[in-house]
Amino acid sequence: GSHPQPEDTAPRIVEHPTDVLVSKGEPATLSCKAEGRPAPVVEWYKDGERVETDREDPRSHRTLLPGGSLFFLRILHGRRGKPDEGVYVCVARNYLGEATSRNASLEVAGE
Repeated sequence: GSHPQPEDTAPRIVEHPTDVLVSKGEPATLSCKAEGRPAPVVEWYKDGERVETDREDPRSHRTLLPGGSLFFLRILHGRRGKPDEGVYVCVARNYLGEATSRNASLEVAGE
């Protein structure tokens, strides 16, 4: 049912993302693992904006892995910009609250 259960717990981040340096065109993973009951929903934010993954856009090069990590099929990097570069956090939510991970920066290695 929808009644709160005594064993329900607010989310907590048990694995935080760490800074990554990737070459353009290479895959990358930002780790995030959250625990809670009911199992929390994980979302990612880059520079404060929500990251779209293949759940919203099937053509996206970013995949939300089952555990909550964010996987990049390849790091996009063009003359016009570095769309994947930035500071990421993952946020885990359930009805009891939310937990935010530490900041992790994704940098694209020099040309």
